[in-house]
Parts: sequence; structure tokens; C-alpha cells
Amino acid sequence: MRIPPSRSRTLRGGTAAVAAAALVALGAVPALAAEAEPDLGVGTIAPIKGVQAGSAFSTPVTFLNKGTEEVPAVWVTYAVSPGLKAEETYKNCSYYTISSYDEMPESNVAACRVEQPLKPGVLYGTAKPVSLKALDSAFRDNLRVGIGVNEPDTGDGGSTDPVQGTGDPLTLVEKGPAGDADRKNHPESAASADVTAANTADFALTGAELKGEVGDKVTATVKFANKGPARVQGARDESVTTVDIRIPKGTSVVKAHGYCDAVTKTHYRCGTSQSWVDVDGGESYPFVLRIDKAVGRTTGEVSFSGQERPFDRNAANDTAQIVIDTGKGSGTSGSTGSTSTTGGTGGSSSTGGSGSTGSTSTTGGTGATGGSADTGGSTTGGATPQTTGGGNLAATGSDSTAPLAGMAAAAVAAGGGIIWAVRRRSAARAN
Repeated sequence: MRIPPSRSRTLRGGTAAVAAAALVALGAVPALAAEAEPDLGVGTIAPIKGVQAGSAFSTPVTFLNKGTEEVPAVWVTYAVSPGLKAEETYKNCSYYTISSYDEMPESNVAACRVEQPLKPGVLYGTAKPVSLKALDSAFRDNLRVGIGVNEPDTGDGGSTDPVQGTGDPLTLVEKGPAGDADRKNHPESAASADVTAANTADFALTGAELKGEVGDKVTATVKFANKGPARVQGARDESVTTVDIRIPKGTSVVKAHGYCDAVTKTHYRCGTSQSWVDVDGGESYPFVLRIDKAVGRTTGEVSFSGQERPFDRNAANDTAQIVIDTGKGSGTSGSTGSTSTTGGTGGSSSTGGSGSTGSTSTTGGTGATGGSADTGGSTTGGATPQTTGGGNLAATGSDSTAPLAGMAAAAVAAGGGIIWAVRRRSAARAN
């Protein structure tokens, strides 16, 4: 389920507006020749697998000045996702955290000023491998290393105050002249690698139990939570999981949550606001339901669907229920079953003119007889379509009506199933 970038949780619109204004201003003045940036490259970093949560690890990093001039000093930066942090600090590095924005998760950054020249055509590496620590929440993380001549931007107000390191300085050492293979292996000024830790995460669902009468509107809130210990990062721009919600029989949806799309009138599929979920994080999906029929204790099922979760080894909380006590339906309708032939014998309302003793509105052929849908019906199953009086069907919990069967057939004909995109709506639409 894709999360449209246009619905990003925290957009840096102010920065974009300022940048656009600056470009317009630049267009009004003569162009000036910009000094060419040095051609610096970071070596490809191999994926790091099998890290143990709570332990330290390191990886070698190399750099190459691919230009023709010596570079007197550089900035080396490395940023890691929230499950990782620096194991040791260097006194020529400052450390800060950039908050999540758009579809980017939070990151822990080290920005290091290295005051030593980089000769052209010479391969360099750190004096010792960069040491990192996998936190207890580590699972699907990443490392990104960059090099440049300008101090890195800490973000537009979205970062913590930098803290200077206290250890020995980060230094670079020559590793020898670079060959053609080295140049190909250092294509860009930044490189990244996935870091995978051995860990688990418990995704859990919670339902709701409510009580009401016919005509009442009740709010059923379904909750998805990550009980940890791992933070889970999914594919970029995709919901980290999908929750299927089926509405209890005898009720209809008045308002669904903004992260949920209708599959049918009684089946909704819900996504997440971001492509990751932190420990103790998750989503809440409130649904406003109307009780249409008194069918006793009625239930709707809640479950996960979509992405596989091999990291989740606790299946006991993977399903939940929405339970609503709607009250017991009466055995008959408002009529006692008298025939219409008695309606003219008395004339007064006390001899059959009332709705309880046999006026023409209560004959056996109308919907008010003991066999109507208002008699209580069945609280289980759902093989018999339930109508509400001969008009359009309400979203009453039966998935077997003819219109919905037609929808299902169309879905099969279209390709064996429908992938329902979960739109990220604003907080105002979601509530």
C-alpha cells in the first residue's frame, strides 16, 4: 500500500518556497561563474548482516579525490537510522539528530572536520574502521557516509543541538595510488549500506467492545501497536503493515478513519502514516458505526494482511474483534397478526384501527409480519442477503448481497485481486 508523497506528514514547504524565490531572484541578475566543486568519492559499502542487537560493530570506509587538484580539508559525515548510534565519538566531530520529515525517518548524524589534504588520485581510509552500536531496537537499519568541502546542513530547525565529541580525532590515512577499479568503486560523494540485526518485533491488534440501541451511533477504535523490541522500517513510501477491518452485522459505517479504504461496504483496509513503526508506536483507527438492527451480540473481525512478518513470532495477538451489544430483537414486529377483514367492523381505533391489532398496514403480506427482517434475524452466518426495506443496501455487515458479489466478480476478472492504496489524509480528515 503506497503512501503518496503529497500526503507527507511533515513537509518542508517553507524551505521549498524560499528556494523558489531565490531561483527567481537569480534569474534577474547576470550569471556568475561558479567555482567547480572538487570531485570526491566514497567507496561502495557492503551490506552489514547478522549484527546482534545491543552489540558494537565496525565497517571500513574509503575515500578518493578523483580530481586533479589537492583538496586542503574535507568534511566527512556519517548518518545512521534510529536503531544505530556512534559507539565512540571523535573530538573533531559534532553529533546531532535530525527529526523525521516527509517520508524520511529520524537519523543520528556525525559531522567531522578533517584538517588534512587529500591528494589527487590517492585512495584514503579512516585510521580505524568507524565503530557503531546496534541498539536494542535495531533491526532493519542503514548507514550513509558522505564527503565534501562544505559543512553539512543540520536541517531547517529540525535537529537537536550539536554535541562535540571527546575522543581522539577522526583522521584519514593514505592507502596507495588509485587504479581504474578504485575510481569505479567511488562513483559518488556519498554511499549507503543496509544494516540488518537479528531481532524480533511483536505486531499486535486490539479491538473494541461497545453497547447501544437501534439508531445509536457508536465509535469503535481498532488499534495497531508494535510492542517491540525492534523498530521496523518497511519499504520507502509503503505502509509498514496493513490492517483489515470487517464491520459487525447489523451496523453500518457512518465515518471511517482517514487511513482506511473500503473494499466493500463491510470490509475496510487500513494502512499506516509512515513506512516505519517505532517501538510502542502504531496507529489508531476509529470508526463511527450506526446500529441499524437489534441482533444481539454482533462481532466484526480484525486481522493483518499484506506484507509477511517473519519477525513477528507471537500470533496470539494478530487478530481482534469489534463486539457490539445491540440488544435483542423482538420475536415479532409491532403487529399482532390480525387480518385486514376486521378493520371495518369497529370503526374506532379501539377495535382494530391501531397499528397493534390489525389495520391494513399489518396484514401478512407486508414487511411488518413475524417473518420480516425486524424479527431479530440470525446473529451468525451471512448467507442470506439482508435488506432494509427495498431501497439501497446499507453497510449492514453482510458481504453476500448481490451488488457486493458483483464487485467481487469484477475484481477477479480484473486480475485476481485488488490492491487498495491507503491514502494519507490530514489530521482533520482522519478525525
